[in-house]
Amino acid sequence: MHAFKGCFCSAKSKRQAYDDRIKLASETPFTVNEIEALYDLFKKLSGSITNDGLIHKEEFLLALFRDSKKNNLFADRVFDLFDEKQNGVIEFGEFVRSLSIFHPSYPQAEKVTFAFRLYDLRGTGYIERVEVKEMVLAVLNESDVTLSDDDIESIVDKTMAQADTKGDGKIDLEEWKEFVAKNPTLLKNMTLPYLKELTLQFPSFVLHTEVPD
Repeated sequence: MHAFKGCFCSAKSKRQAYDDRIKLASETPFTVNEIEALYDLFKKLSGSITNDGLIHKEEFLLALFRDSKKNNLFADRVFDLFDEKQNGVIEFGEFVRSLSIFHPSYPQAEKVTFAFRLYDLRGTGYIERVEVKEMVLAVLNESDVTLSDDDIESIVDKTMAQADTKGDGKIDLEEWKEFVAKNPTLLKNMTLPYLKELTLQFPSFVLHTEVPD
């Protein structure tokens, strides 16, 4: 009897997992088979440090930001955006829904909004000058380019002048949408082409940031 109950619970659990993946497929550009591939990746990430079926920040940063010196500026912000419940860990559903934003078929308008939230490092609802400067510094660091303080300030001033059309010293979502429309390369790294053809050998990826010249 106990053995039968165990088999029944196991079958029920597998059915629930399959139903959950069908639901995720209906909410994202991924197929059920692709979600199975993502689950394989998720298990590897979630078990790299703590084997509890969840992705902790250390595991997330280790996998997605291997060169922490170059990416630590945005690492915490990306984790926060993936962690929809804000409970300090990433569950499988959160992982799939967040990753789907980088799918080539994901609506461009949603990518624009996500990018805004990413660059709004402090979550204030605006991208302020200090955050623009941090983005510039991050890009320079990634490119191993060294500029004088005056040159950096000039780039920041130019970016703010172009994006802050209301002249209030900060970039809101409306201004951001207009700015991105004129500078589409800002969304270059919001699309990962290989997400369109997932396999169980899922490639690792790194998020970079860019600002206009």
